[in-house]
Amino acid sequence: MAVLITFFQMLALLLMIGGGCLAAKTGMLDEHTNRQMSRMIVNLFSPLLVISCAADSVGTIPLETMGMVMLIAAGMFAVFIAAGAVMSPLFEKNRDQRKIYQMMFVFSNLGFIGIPVVSSILGEQYVVYVTEFMLVNTIVLYTYGTALLDEKFSVSSLKGMLNPGTAAGTAAVLILIFEIRLPDFIKTAVGYLGNVTTPMALVSVGFSLVHADLKKIFKQWKLYVFAAVKLLLIPLVMLPVLRMVTDENALILVCMIMFGMPVGNMPLLLGTQKGMDGTACSAAIILTTVFCVVTVPILLAAAG
Repeated sequence: MAVLITFFQMLALLLMIGGGCLAAKTGMLDEHTNRQMSRMIVNLFSPLLVISCAADSVGTIPLETMGMVMLIAAGMFAVFIAAGAVMSPLFEKNRDQRKIYQMMFVFSNLGFIGIPVVSSILGEQYVVYVTEFMLVNTIVLYTYGTALLDEKFSVSSLKGMLNPGTAAGTAAVLILIFEIRLPDFIKTAVGYLGNVTTPMALVSVGFSLVHADLKKIFKQWKLYVFAAVKLLLIPLVMLPVLRMVTDENALILVCMIMFGMPVGNMPLLLGTQKGMDGTACSAAIILTTVFCVVTVPILLAAAG
């Protein structure tokens, strides 16, 4: 029964993606509007959702649990980095494309997709855990990620960590640690704006689907193998270790969702900036996002 509930929740998200497809097909949503909308999601609505969830969770989350989540997030990235280093040569021989595959293993869509999935399946109170994964993601992205593509570490790349998402995540952690209680009128305003994140993010995904060459994407067999490894194999291998770290069922479910998120946009954006071919990465983003409708319920069923 739980599997069916999760599946139908994911199906609901897929229908919202379908709304984005319809808006793009009928001309209600164009590329410029989608780009501006994505900027609002990343820089305004999603950060406010994180702060709203933290404000609603004051006094309910033990500091020990927050510390545990941070360690789990760090462990997740360590596993993904190792998996990418070992497995990426199996998918691509070209040096630059191998780097892209390594990035695709490591950097998932924790916020854009992760927040809607966690909030819709488990409840908005658990989004605060997603915040911790996103903070670790940002640190790893602007250290390991940029060093991988540049083949050297640059202190200047750390400036990229100064963004609204990191600021909101830090603020959320401080709110929880010091039990800062925001005035009700601020909580209401922040909550309403943050709630825009889920539908708007999924509409944007729908726009991307409409403008993707789906026939070409679904003919690339190695992307199916990659998707199976990233979305199912690695998360399922990590599950027994996760159970040794915590026995809190809700936390395990949040972590499994984080483990099984689709490829994020940052490998594509950073790779494109370096002049690398982003075709395979674009295809992997679309394919893994669609497959999540099936793989997330499987992971949650395995987690119990």
